[in-house]
Amino acid sequence: MSTLSRRIVPATAIAGAMMLLLSGCLSGENASSAPAAAGSAEGAEWSTDSLSLDFATYNPLSLIVRDQGLIEEALGDGVTVEWVQSAGSNKANEFLRAGSIDVGSTAGSAALLARANGSPIKVIDIYSQPEWSALVVPADSDITSVADLAGKSVAATPGTDPYFFLLQALETEGLGIGDVQLQNLQHADGRAALEAGSVDAWAGLDPIMAGAEAESGAKLLYRNVDFNSYGFLNATEDFIDNHGDVAQVVVDAYEEARAWALENPEETAALLAEVAGINPSVASTVITERSNLDVSGVPGDDQLAVLEVIAPVLVDSDAVQGGDQAVQDALESIVHDEFARAATSS
Repeated sequence: MSTLSRRIVPATAIAGAMMLLLSGCLSGENASSAPAAAGSAEGAEWSTDSLSLDFATYNPLSLIVRDQGLIEEALGDGVTVEWVQSAGSNKANEFLRAGSIDVGSTAGSAALLARANGSPIKVIDIYSQPEWSALVVPADSDITSVADLAGKSVAATPGTDPYFFLLQALETEGLGIGDVQLQNLQHADGRAALEAGSVDAWAGLDPIMAGAEAESGAKLLYRNVDFNSYGFLNATEDFIDNHGDVAQVVVDAYEEARAWALENPEETAALLAEVAGINPSVASTVITERSNLDVSGVPGDDQLAVLEVIAPVLVDSDAVQGGDQAVQDALESIVHDEFARAATSS
């Protein structure tokens, strides 16, 4: 835990602990899928003795939850908590599908793609409504429009929001992915390739993208907040069905972290700067200008509306093995809002 968070103990954590001690049950517990738990973290009987989840620089709330030990405090010594860093939505999806993590953070578009392709995941909380993707070119580039990308090399990470942002941006000019030379690179490698002159453009992701702007003068060629999907906190169906008590603790911690972040934006930016290894001013831009954390954590119609726009793009890109039907089935089954509703109503 960093010295930053040691100085600040959220009052909600103290109040929550007292409520648990007094009530003798887990606040907001999913009674239908979770066994009864003792009232406090000390001596509680949980449905599992281990929990594995990710943290990611594109998910600021995950950094707060991890840094402040909110989950560890709630679960006590009976559950071992393992944190794994995700470098992108594609990596989080790989971890979830392999079963190496129970909970992982992705963009909504990446979650839809994964579920449509058979990954047994559902969204249990919304962590942000970001503008984290844009098309980026070097400072001295003569590319001035999306149309100019035809025939050019573009770095992107397939299976992530920046990739789907690229597809949607190209579509505005009547272009497709076949009209550019796609370079399949992880986000940080995409920035490196752009700055080395190995690619003409990059489908960027914050905070790496904001760092490229500030440190190398990279320019945002094309922005469109509507082409960015929400931040999804996803869990495997096995975890949801068999460990609902612990899933509720995770979502409760996320909602506590959201309240703290909204009250402490400077500290949130400082934590992002620390974990991502970026300049504090860059982190502040990401948190205050491009990350809307003041959004309901309950997944539902707003997120599905965005995914319905992205769905045809997924189908047309041949990224989904089962085509349109698989995407529609995923849209109808991807949301599990029970934990978030309990967390936000308590």
